[in-house]
Amino acid sequence: MATPAIVLLDQHGVEYQIHRYDHDPSADSFGMEAAEVLGLDPRMVFKTLMVRLDGDRGPLVVAIVPVAGMLDLRALARAAGAKRASMAAVADAERATGYIAGGISALGQQRTHPTFIDESAEICDRIYVSGGQRGLDLSLAPTDLIRLTGAAVASIAT
Repeated sequence: MATPAIVLLDQHGVEYQIHRYDHDPSADSFGMEAAEVLGLDPRMVFKTLMVRLDGDRGPLVVAIVPVAGMLDLRALARAAGAKRASMAAVADAERATGYIAGGISALGQQRTHPTFIDESAEICDRIYVSGGQRGLDLSLAPTDLIRLTGAAVASIAT
């Protein structure tokens, strides 16, 4: 089944590979699970996080960081020109993206959100990101992800 992320990549003629695996519902970290099951360096696997800027009514933004690290909320707020940033509620993230938690992709979201990707993505030839379902990752060139999402590249991971 093609997810909106896959449909978007196909529409733009982007070269990518699909990597499916059996998701373990008891996994602590979706991203680390993908890295382990697929036998990948966790610095090449990126998680997609939804973040709220400047309080409960502030805008949502997308943050893409390696699963080997953590999102630096202060650095993201600075990069976004905001005073503060906090993780979005799961229900808000799911409603805004059309994806379920653990399967949120930066590609093919229901609404476009400002997107920020950690600068470490640029040193990789290919990165792995959620394909829009739990147990589905896509590998693609980071330049393609940046172009399709309009992402700003910044130091946002620790």
